[in-house]
Formats: sequence, structure tokens, C-alpha cells
Amino acid sequence: MKELVLVSPAFEKEGLIPLEYTGHGADISPELQLSGIDESARSIAITMDDLDHPRPNYNHWVIWNIPVMQVIPSNIPHGETVEKLSGAVQGRGYGKHRYKGPKPPFNWSHRYQFNVFVLDSTLDIPSKSGKKELLKAMEGHTLQRAELTGYYKRSSRA
Repeated sequence: MKELVLVSPAFEKEGLIPLEYTGHGADISPELQLSGIDESARSIAITMDDLDHPRPNYNHWVIWNIPVMQVIPSNIPHGETVEKLSGAVQGRGYGKHRYKGPKPPFNWSHRYQFNVFVLDSTLDIPSKSGKKELLKAMEGHTLQRAELTGYYKRSSRA
């Protein structure tokens, strides 16, 4: 099976996530680009977690049933259903049905990891579902997985 490769034009692997993609900026999701998607793929799911939060892997974003595409556009609209992505579902990450960007307290630096899952099906789980329910629903359906980690530290100007 081919390796799934995940990159973003917004930031490099292990690089600084720009202000506009954070809770101190416009708080919009960054564009994500995929290559090497398996031919039998039927949908894509994404999670984004704060790796340095006191609660391990604190979830900021969960979305599934994204149509198979090489470019996940930036600025995914808020809401449970994303018509822009053929009805993809945003579950409850950070308590919201939306992308909620990095926003560590004080001037701390935190790492944030985007996880992309290529699935052999779409998922039929309620929109109130969170990361735990998504991961359980994906069991046995994940064809490929890739991750991209960046960091964010609030500057004194933000």
C-alpha cells in the first residue's frame, strides 16, 4: 500500500502555525494537501489535537465523511454539516462543531497534530460524537493515516 503524505502550505512539518489559523487570529482551518491516497478510499476524517495540554491529546477538531480529495480547503465553515464538503460532519471537538485553532494559555508553546484518516467507507455516527466515538467507528475501516505536527506560541503582539 502506498504511503499517505500530508502537508500544508500554511506551515512546515514541526513548524510554526501562523496566527490566522489560531484562536488568537482568524481561527480558520489551514489547507491540507494529501498525496498517495489509496484507490479504494471512500471518505476522509480529520482530528486535530493539542499534544501539550494538561489533558493528554486535547481535541480541537473532529470532522468525517469528507469526500476523497487531494486538497482539503482552508476555512472550513462552522456547523455540524459542511455543505462545502458534500455534507461532511463536524463532531464535537473543543465542545464545538467547528475547527478551534491553537490557543495555549499565557505565552506557552504547544504542539498541535493534524491526523488524516483515509477510510474505505463513510461513517454513520451522530454529529454530537467526539474523537473517542469517531476513532471507535473507524476501527476496521482505516486504509491509511498521516499526521502533520506544528507548534504555536503566542507572541506579545498577538
